[in-house]
Amino acid sequence: MRYFPYHAAPGAVMRIYLVQSAAAGQTGTMFRLFFALPFLLANCATDETVSGYVEPSTIFQLAEMDGKPFTATATISFPEEGRISGRGPCNSFSANQSSPYPWFKTGPILATRQACGDLAQEIQFFEKLAQMTQIEVAGNVLILRGDAGGKLIFQSIAE
Repeated sequence: MRYFPYHAAPGAVMRIYLVQSAAAGQTGTMFRLFFALPFLLANCATDETVSGYVEPSTIFQLAEMDGKPFTATATISFPEEGRISGRGPCNSFSANQSSPYPWFKTGPILATRQACGDLAQEIQFFEKLAQMTQIEVAGNVLILRGDAGGKLIFQSIAE
């Protein structure tokens, strides 16, 4: 095996080494790399959204919005990779959420369209939820924060 006097990043040297060894008929390294590749890529397929950090059946209830108690009932859960769902004071909702943890960004929030006495609080909740950019999960507490300073604090509930 020959090394090239190439001074670059270690990855570049490795690529040249592998190409040289394969060109010289020494396929052992390439053979091992070929069979190790599926195991290496398996780690790349894990869920990096918040769904990978909480149980799909866990439901979090909104306790505080911007430091004030939330008097109506609103929930959020992460039933599968890239999805959020829950219930506002009046309506059920769902949205896409594909940002890697600890980042958070919802797609358009889809909600049913029922009116109730807490509709103003629901609109405020959905607007705040759409503004959140970071998420933190610690035990039974979930915290969403926005770049503009907004904060939603949720507590897990038994379901």
